Amino acid sequence: MGTVTIGVSIAVPEPHGSQLQQLRAGFGDAAAHGIPTHVTLLPPTEVDDDALPAIEAHLTEVAAAGRAFPMRLSGTGTFRPLSPVVFVQVAEGAEACTWLQKQVRDASGPVARELQFPYHPHVTVAHGIDEAAMDRAYEELADYEARWPCTGFALYEQGPDGVWRKLREYAFGGTAVVPPQASSASVEQGTTAH
Repeated sequence: MGTVTIGVSIAVPEPHGSQLQQLRAGFGDAAAHGIPTHVTLLPPTEVDDDALPAIEAHLTEVAAAGRAFPMRLSGTGTFRPLSPVVFVQVAEGAEACTWLQKQVRDASGPVARELQFPYHPHVTVAHGIDEAAMDRAYEELADYEARWPCTGFALYEQGPDGVWRKLREYAFGGTAVVPPQASSASVEQGTTAH
């Protein structure tokens, strides 16, 4: 039995996701290309790999209880000096994100955990880079705006190469969607997707 590192998040859709990822890379954040642009619901969490079916079932239940909501990103914020992060703010949809992350981390569920900091929905655009680059990210994205209807969230796994890959998408109303690359991997391993 091994462990895997998982995360649950709301993907920022195209074209916004790629645009913010390219900007993050341009600010000098080396992790940019390994992390899809997202709003975190469950931060990186190490779990036993045999716990994944229970986690997937739990996330299906959380999604079934969720409803689509408007998401709007607007302007920038920072966690500095507490944490070396510059982010784009969630201007609309923050309450729904807060409700969702509480459901995901529910004490009775398979990924119950405490957070290091109080939950604050955001989209990271710079993390752990030099202060001048952090300032540039903060200033250049001050007028950034994006909006979309949020219709679900996804489960990700961090590979040994540090890259985060989507395992499952969970649409509100309870439908789990397996991305093509994950479903072919499941078939190769002789398992079926849920």
